[in-house]
Amino acid sequence: MKYLSILTLAPLVGALAVAFVPRSRPQLAKQLALLVSLVVLGVAVAAWFAFDSGDTAQRLQLQESYTWIPAWGAKFSFGIDGIALVMLALTAVLTPLVILASWHDAERSKRSVPAYFALLLALEGTMIGTFAVSDVLLFYLFFEVMLVPMYFIIGSFGSDVPAKQRQYAAVKFFLYSLVGGLFMLAAVIGMWVLGGHTFDWQTLTDAEFSTIAQRWLFLGFFIAFAIKAPFFPFHTWLPDAGGAAPAGAAALLVGVMDKIGTFGILRYCLPLFPEASRWFAPWAIALSLVGIIYAALLAVGQNDLKRLVSYTSIAHFGFIGIGIFAFTFQAGSGAVLYMVNHGLATGLLFLVVGMFVARRGSTLVTDFGGAGKLMPLLAGIFFIAGMASLALPGLAPFVSEFLVLLGVFTVNKTVAVIATVGIILAAAYVLWMIQRTTQGNLNPALTDVAPMKRDLNLREGIVVAPLIVLLIVLGFYPKPVLDVINPAVQATLSDVVTPERADPAPATSTVEAGK
Repeated sequence: MKYLSILTLAPLVGALAVAFVPRSRPQLAKQLALLVSLVVLGVAVAAWFAFDSGDTAQRLQLQESYTWIPAWGAKFSFGIDGIALVMLALTAVLTPLVILASWHDAERSKRSVPAYFALLLALEGTMIGTFAVSDVLLFYLFFEVMLVPMYFIIGSFGSDVPAKQRQYAAVKFFLYSLVGGLFMLAAVIGMWVLGGHTFDWQTLTDAEFSTIAQRWLFLGFFIAFAIKAPFFPFHTWLPDAGGAAPAGAAALLVGVMDKIGTFGILRYCLPLFPEASRWFAPWAIALSLVGIIYAALLAVGQNDLKRLVSYTSIAHFGFIGIGIFAFTFQAGSGAVLYMVNHGLATGLLFLVVGMFVARRGSTLVTDFGGAGKLMPLLAGIFFIAGMASLALPGLAPFVSEFLVLLGVFTVNKTVAVIATVGIILAAAYVLWMIQRTTQGNLNPALTDVAPMKRDLNLREGIVVAPLIVLLIVLGFYPKPVLDVINPAVQATLSDVVTPERADPAPATSTVEAGK
């Protein structure tokens, strides 16, 4: 079965079908979009079981290849490792939940319902494409094309902020990502010229680039991925985009799309440019550390719930960054697991914030207060999502954060200690957010919400239940995901450091950040 081409094309074909549904039939558009996303989820589950995590002979599995541009050596090539597989699974899990959570978002924005859900499916297809392809030129095309649906979603369908603010956020998001993409395009062309006139990922991993060429090519890819991630100081577009987008789209933006940046570093920067990766590692770790502390401090001072969650994500990406560039097995596995767990936790947090905003008509923390008295179930889910965001033991993010810090501590204790300060700040901004929103004196304006619409309804319960279950199960038993991730992490690190240092046994790195 051609799992990867089906996973990529099915949402895109579904998006086209939904886009042609008449505006007068919004319910049909929603149902069709949900059906397509569930089919994609089913294929993703089948791909998960078809993937052999014990097969270390093949770097990429489920491979497909079709002729595209023979003169350029470009093909429609697909192939995934364990890192790509877990990101595909995350995308497939989140999308139907986002569609269900966004059931009434388009009506509130007074825009075309079929267009909104078609854009969500198009976004899913292009994101899956970036994880599934093994041709560098094809990856670049998916990397750029996925900007289009998110641009229109932010600019046209965010109903929580004024139109001028939405348009500003959409243009800023698009320009930042486009500029980063241009750096990548230059690097892709340079790599094609120097790498034997091919875009095949596996062939390029064996290519010999000079030290200077590696560093310039690495920089071209890294800038694009650092903007997408986003790492400090390329992060400023995210709070605007996350604050202006509908909550469901923001969950996909921060939960999945931003991970394409860190995935790109693991898939392209480290294996293709190992010497340059070692040379740039201290700088990347320094930027990640600044991002952890800086974003956490800014999160503490936010009054807008969606912007607050966006800043927390910037801090979390700092942990992923130090995990990647520590070049130890524990930190690398923790970083990839963090990508998955952060998508679940922050996706849940954004969706619950969207439910609060839909009831109150405001994203400001000061417009709530005492919400738990009228909405106890919703407040309880909000508390669980917040605890997952600050990595409470027993919930999935704790495992990944612990692995990152453990792996980093073995190579640089100073970096690990500074990063731990971010955990303390996380407790401050999450607990203060929960206290100001759901605890304390009841805001009289909340009593204007109709009693039948105050607390969690059945549709919303179906949305949050799978995410809560996954956060708890992976908090106590992450082995099924780690079994898929670990061989891919070990293979990736073996490209950068000696194989024994990429071994699951406690390792040290050839790069000691900050020295």
